[in-house]
Amino acid sequence: MTKDYSPHYSEDNLKAKLARFARVAGRELIEKVLVLYHTLRAPSTPKWARAAILGALGYFISPIDTLPDFIPGVGYTDDLAVIAAALITVATHITPEIKAKAREQVVRLFGEPTVELKVEAHERE
Repeated sequence: MTKDYSPHYSEDNLKAKLARFARVAGRELIEKVLVLYHTLRAPSTPKWARAAILGALGYFISPIDTLPDFIPGVGYTDDLAVIAAALITVATHITPEIKAKAREQVVRLFGEPTVELKVEAHERE
């Protein structure tokens, strides 16, 4: 990532983006965004990690990125890559509490995840 996207970040901009596009972006991406958000807010997160998070969240918020978010099926692929890279970069500062907080918010946004169990035809007989 060569461009500095951190100026695009603000808590209000992030909340607005989540409110408008959470369902389109999907559960997986939103949970990762929220993990970064809570890591950013943690007092123990060092400045270098905050800078990486601000850049990634700024990229997510920015209306101008590599793949426009409105392209069905691929619009958030680049956002996911940037968010994943930031998660790897700051992984040692992500606590179980941060993960739990993000997961709780995702459940409030999307509901509990459901798993469909497919019963094979021969198992039904």
